[in-house]
Amino acid sequence: MTYRFENFTLETRTRRLLRDDEEIHLSPKAFDLLTILVVNRAEAMTKADLQQRLWPSTFVQETNLAGLIAEIRHVLDDDAENPRFIRTMHRYGYWFIARASEQTGRASPESEPVRCWLLWETRQIRIDAGENVLGRAADADVWIDAPGISRHHACIRVAGGEAFIEDLGSKNGTFLRGQAVTAPCRLDDGDQIRLGSVLITFRIPAPAGSTETEIR
Repeated sequence: MTYRFENFTLETRTRRLLRDDEEIHLSPKAFDLLTILVVNRAEAMTKADLQQRLWPSTFVQETNLAGLIAEIRHVLDDDAENPRFIRTMHRYGYWFIARASEQTGRASPESEPVRCWLLWETRQIRIDAGENVLGRAADADVWIDAPGISRHHACIRVAGGEAFIEDLGSKNGTFLRGQAVTAPCRLDDGDQIRLGSVLITFRIPAPAGSTETEIR
């Protein structure tokens, strides 16, 4: 997913932050924090929630979070007293307040839309274009009510003919092909995804006209 605010572009797939066409360096944790704030810009995020997403199952000092906020503000030329991007909500957390637009990277009209599915036990779940949050919360796009699943465990983003999975700071981790997901990872047909102890298969059915059997 690509997000644009003022003259900045945040690319979650390539993990790049651009000012106009110039790439700006951010530490990995600072990039993750900025992404979380931009994605959840509709509401202020608590410090506890941000710490849990950035450092799951690890205790860190609150100053670590403040240091990342300072790093982000520095590269965005943001002022803590008169913020354009990140507002401090005293005794609560932080809120990304700038207007941001999303580029979904939809396929061209003549292209076939990408249809993705998740296979879990006896369930077959369709994944739509855009962001699909997996978790046990009632507002999750893909509701997985199983032990070890966090409320918002992971997110699958479908855009531009591709799909990527990203862990959302889950307690028990997200694993793809047996490796922990620590940054957005591209998904291929048949990939095995493990959320805690739950095993899910990712499928991209063959396009219309193919000799392969389409999942129904």
